[in-house]
Amino acid sequence: MKRIISLVFFLIVLICGLFFGLLNASPVRVDYYFGARELPLALILVITLLAGAVCGVLAALGVIFRKNREIARLRKEIKITGKELSSLRALPYQDER
Repeated sequence: MKRIISLVFFLIVLICGLFFGLLNASPVRVDYYFGARELPLALILVITLLAGAVCGVLAALGVIFRKNREIARLRKEIKITGKELSSLRALPYQDER
């Protein structure tokens, strides 16, 4: 059920984006360092959206790598602790009387 709701939501957003692009198809002059160019407004919006997404992913990479290293360290620690626990359980029980 959750997949169907997600799919319907995605389709609604996609259709709204398509209509937005069709309604904003007029060319806009974009000036940059090496010159100027006229592009449709919808294309400029898509390019800036993608550039923002790429910048966001690049900004998050440091945190992601740090967390992956921490996860690897903790898994190794769990493995060592499990081996230690197994060896302690193998020792005979001694009553202190």
